[in-house]
Amino acid sequence: MGDPKKQRKKYKTPSHPWQRERLIEELELVGEYGLRNKRELWRLKTQLSHIRRQARKLLAEAPEERRKQERSLINRLAKLGLLSPDSTLDDILSLTVRDLLERRLQTIVWRSGLASTPYQARQMITHRHITINGRIITSPGYLVSINEKIDFHPRSPYIRLQKEAKEALKKEE
Repeated sequence: MGDPKKQRKKYKTPSHPWQRERLIEELELVGEYGLRNKRELWRLKTQLSHIRRQARKLLAEAPEERRKQERSLINRLAKLGLLSPDSTLDDILSLTVRDLLERRLQTIVWRSGLASTPYQARQMITHRHITINGRIITSPGYLVSINEKIDFHPRSPYIRLQKEAKEALKKEE
């Protein structure tokens, strides 16, 4: 079972460390989504490879067993917002790392307009200004499901700034 205090590595490194195209692509993704380092990207790539492996295993199984497991996998990914509920295994196999990156808390805070840059979104999350369904989440890599509500913490100074901005917009109209 292993020692409960010792955590396992949650990512796999690239098999060949110096491929120019891969390095350029990774650097662009790290910059675009405001990741701290490439390990965060590798963690998502590993999660995606596990999801895709499950889908490939299901393709090889018997039809009656496959239907049951296929529905549960698709429902789990639909709750995360990666797929629609009426998707197929082919849709799972066509998922990309960008799809997972778009469901990270950091990206959603940035895209929803609560922060002006992905780096500011990361700072807001780690400094405990963002809540999900009333709970403070301090992990920018948290994968947000579609039914979770993201907002500022009630004692965050950003609430005051947000209210002032809304009032200024009303006065301009």
